[in-house]
Amino acid sequence: MKKIESEKLIINNSQEKIYEFLSNFNNFGKLMPEQIINWQSTETSCSFTIKGMTDLSMQIKERIPHHTILITSFGKTPFDFELKCSFDAIEEMKTQSQLIFFADLNPMLSMMASKPLENFVNMLNTKLKQKAEEEDF
Repeated sequence: MKKIESEKLIINNSQEKIYEFLSNFNNFGKLMPEQIINWQSTETSCSFTIKGMTDLSMQIKERIPHHTILITSFGKTPFDFELKCSFDAIEEMKTQSQLIFFADLNPMLSMMASKPLENFVNMLNTKLKQKAEEEDF
């Protein structure tokens, strides 16, 4: 199982608000890069296409209120994966955020996909920080 960790970021917002935002896949879509097309979501699941690559589907498997959201692949995906989103309160309006991606990749796919996946989890965490620090969050 390949493990890819995002950088830990400090977000200037409450742990509860960040958790609530990311607990709903309808909000999660606001963090996706332009290479993501055909985005469809409900509160607990989503599906999309990575332009020129593949279709993916994800669902929320577990929630630990205000601290962790565990997202897993489901349906037809090219590989099984989990995305763990963790939030730790530092102060009332400061939260440390980290995303950890676990993927069941064969050696060839691991070699090709590791860097893009690393870039993806870092980009998601950075976009979460930007979104959470906006006035209308």
